[in-house]
Amino acid sequence: MPRPNVLFIMTDQQRFDTIASLGNEQIYTPNLDRLVRRGITFTNGYSSCPVCVAARLTVRTGCDPPTTRVFSNGRSEPVSGQAETMEGRCGDYLARTMNNLGYRTFGVGKFHTGPWNEEVGYEVQLHSEELYGSPEQRSGDAFAGWITREHPEFDYIEALMGERTEMYYMPQVSPLPAHLTVESWAADRAVEQLQVSDERPYFGFLSFIGPHPPFAPPVPFNRLYDPDRMPNPIAGSRSVDHMDEQIPFMNRMIWADEINDAWARTLKARYYGEITYIDDCMGRVLDAVERRDDGDNTLICFFSDHGDHMGDHTAWQKESFFDVSARVPFLVSWPDHLPQDVRRDELVCLTDLFGIATHGAGATQTRDGFDVLGVVDGAVSAREHMFGYYGEPGTDRFKIMARNKDWKYIYLSNGHREQLFNLNKDPDELVNQADSERRVTANFREVAKEACRHPGAEDALDGEDFKSFDYTRWNTERIYQFDSSRGVKGFPDNPEDVLNDRSAK
Repeated sequence: MPRPNVLFIMTDQQRFDTIASLGNEQIYTPNLDRLVRRGITFTNGYSSCPVCVAARLTVRTGCDPPTTRVFSNGRSEPVSGQAETMEGRCGDYLARTMNNLGYRTFGVGKFHTGPWNEEVGYEVQLHSEELYGSPEQRSGDAFAGWITREHPEFDYIEALMGERTEMYYMPQVSPLPAHLTVESWAADRAVEQLQVSDERPYFGFLSFIGPHPPFAPPVPFNRLYDPDRMPNPIAGSRSVDHMDEQIPFMNRMIWADEINDAWARTLKARYYGEITYIDDCMGRVLDAVERRDDGDNTLICFFSDHGDHMGDHTAWQKESFFDVSARVPFLVSWPDHLPQDVRRDELVCLTDLFGIATHGAGATQTRDGFDVLGVVDGAVSAREHMFGYYGEPGTDRFKIMARNKDWKYIYLSNGHREQLFNLNKDPDELVNQADSERRVTANFREVAKEACRHPGAEDALDGEDFKSFDYTRWNTERIYQFDSSRGVKGFPDNPEDVLNDRSAK
């Protein structure tokens, strides 16, 4: 059999429980359902660092945060013995690896690299990011530049994907029509790449910006879901839900510290509208795959970088190890080789995607991940424990998750706190059993400490135990996210300042 094409389709901030055919009766996702039928759904898929930059680097490198040294949306310095550059520490990025294996490579959409225009190994790389820090970034962004050139009547819009800052978690409608949004643009560019004639198989990466907030689906996707039919968020005791200081810290930062249930239901309706819209755009891409003669010999992986609390645990955004934040959709299909419409419960994570792609290419590199296709074939045993890392080791931001088939353990260095959840009996993670199940907690603590005995994570340890800090409520300020490329930095001291500036231009 010839080597398969490999297509990665990624969304941003999509929870694991947002696919109709996997049990969500309130959402409409015909094309995600189509992917579910096409292959294997791994129901225990995780992000090993549930925040944008860190998660994307696990996909790009096949390495976990102790190797990448990226434990958040910032970057930590390499430790002694580690190479200075990311590819020096991890090896060639996935696209470069696939290109060296003889694949034609293309990438379209959000990359969230640093610098913003980093070359990451694709022969064709069309990047579209959420924010533009300078005029050069806006003009250099493939999507924003396309709007300026091809649809200048919309170039006045500062926030092309919806307003942020205090509007970040406010229900909105897209400022652009459905056929001109970044999601539609990305799908159309991917379809163009799928139509390229080349004797080589392709490795493609399509990265949608949504459903990351702001929740601003275009007409008519803004009115598909009635908020009164949406469920309320699920929350338990604040002593459990907010044991991780990152949650109230982030709520305050992104203007989400006073969202009530009615507001949350409206936001979920718009969030679902975003997902159905992306699903609709993705349908064009799947049609293009199937129109090719080699459609069944195409290995497709669908996943997200992390989820969104969406009010569960009285929390918004991500960056916790609750399932609604860290667990992601993880669909793998290859009709010529894999069974179809199958569910499997092995523990898998985004780091494993590197091994899936290279396994398909015939030269498996698992790096810090697992050979998931080898597990499916029965040649490799599944992992016993899954680990997640967030925050720089050796600081009060550090936390680690360890989970097995039945239990999840979380250690929080801020306050030397521990959480333990029985995921079979308590899937919503409301009852902390760290004190009542001391033996289980102690066993997991040892497993988690062992996972930190890595040069890039050992600063999390202090001798034979975790390094801990007295609990501190972190100080924070609101985030202001305006169009820096046009000189907008924040709210004016006086309203007339903005109008006077406008008149002067």
